[in-house]
Amino acid sequence: MVTGRRSRYETQKSPLQRFLFVLGIVFFMLYFAFGFMLIFTNKVPINITYNGRVTLGILVIIYGAFRAIRLLQSSRQ
Repeated sequence: MVTGRRSRYETQKSPLQRFLFVLGIVFFMLYFAFGFMLIFTNKVPINITYNGRVTLGILVIIYGAFRAIRLLQSSRQ
């Protein structure tokens, strides 16, 4: 029985780390929603062509995925 060591699953995160993790998840979902809104609706008042909207939407979705990957990698440490 080892009492002095804790696994990474037993250690708790600080409240600030939890808050930043939840905030990161919220922004990840917002980036995805905004990207899909740009692609599939005309509700965002931006004066660009359809191809520009699709390109911008795809870029926003890729950026959201990049942020999600970085968030998951940093939460494992």
